[in-house]
Amino acid sequence: IIIPKSQFCDKELYGLRSALKQRGVHGVILSKSGQEARGMSQEKFQPDGMIIDWNKQSGVHGKYHAVVLIGGKGAKKSLWDDPIVPQILTDHYRAGSVIGAMGSALVVLMAASLVTGEIPLPQEADARKELESLRAVCVDIPVTSLGSIVFGQGADSVDEFSQTILDLMKISEVS
Repeated sequence: IIIPKSQFCDKELYGLRSALKQRGVHGVILSKSGQEARGMSQEKFQPDGMIIDWNKQSGVHGKYHAVVLIGGKGAKKSLWDDPIVPQILTDHYRAGSVIGAMGSALVVLMAASLVTGEIPLPQEADARKELESLRAVCVDIPVTSLGSIVFGQGADSVDEFSQTILDLMKISEVS
């Protein structure tokens, strides 16, 4: 999971992280700096490391099963123009990993040329404007997926988004 270095969307991060944990999935959370980050609700969070060290995390050998980007107001400053994230996404996509993004982080998938169809219309005005300039086709639905790529509208769609990620990872909900 990759988060903005500050002003990440708390609901997106904690919702996804909780869903993964409930299914026994080990999640590694990275940011540009790897330093303590503040969410949009001002809550502090300590990522596991820096994006640049994505392949040096404890317990990870080779590619991740999924790479998911979390949005929030800070995505514009720390994720949209990051040179490493699109490479990680493309590399993992080609290796068959599940790729996902929510809210304002959808811009990164578009910039990485991983969007070929319709994507959810994000709630953040800046993200909508940027996606429009990148000629994305945005529709007002909470979650869409195309192959192994999942697109989420934002915090309000985190449960459906998380379940779609888990389904694609072949981990079903325990009833």
